[in-house]
Amino acid sequence: MLFAKRERLIRRILIVEDEALVAFDNEHGLTEAGYEVVATVDSYADAAAVIARAPLDLVLTNIALNGEGDGHDVARAARARGVPVLFVTARCSEEGRSLGLACLAKPYSMAVLERALGAVDLALQGRPPRRLPRGLTMFETA
Repeated sequence: MLFAKRERLIRRILIVEDEALVAFDNEHGLTEAGYEVVATVDSYADAAAVIARAPLDLVLTNIALNGEGDGHDVARAARARGVPVLFVTARCSEEGRSLGLACLAKPYSMAVLERALGAVDLALQGRPPRRLPRGLTMFETA
């Protein structure tokens, strides 16, 4: 079929976000868009526990988190398990470039987040996205 919908590599997502409203919006919006949100947590400790036990296709993490550790620590834990990371934060960090696939700058709309996930999905398939959504920076390691 000429206009067949392509298969997503990203299906199961862990959301790591310390801002309750952003976490809720992301969880609700991604579920509505057909993704399975495995868990939504607000700390490195909780994220590390989910990463250790649950099959995941992507970790969506803020850098600033509650408690000990931050989004970079989450990315290290995800990387150790072979799970790609999309940072969602007000300021993308240099350190994040070596830990994640991309960074989406806050604030963003759900439509922009969905397009960012589509671009990351294409990158994971080895197909560079033609156009990046506003606020998304793909890293060279992607």
